[in-house]
Amino acid sequence: MAHARIYQRTKNAMQSGRARTGEWVLEYEPAEPKRADPLMGWAGSGDTRGQIVLSFPTLAAAKAYADRHGLTAHVVPGAERKLKLQAYADNFQVGPISY
Repeated sequence: MAHARIYQRTKNAMQSGRARTGEWVLEYEPAEPKRADPLMGWAGSGDTRGQIVLSFPTLAAAKAYADRHGLTAHVVPGAERKLKLQAYADNFQVGPISY
């Protein structure tokens, strides 16, 4: 039986918006460890399921897919989003002046 993990996408550090952050992703767990190629030194394995990444609009849809295909899936909770609210003028505040 194949194992998979379901998680919610997080915001990329290189993007300012939150596009595709509401999607849920199902990825297969690796069935075998990666091994180094003796000639090139690249890491690889014979497990091709590691290349499959499925996106779903809701967690329920991802779980339903896993159940329908006989996957044992565990849900990885996402990190809590922290908002830093500040005014533009706060960027120019000067700290205490010492003489």
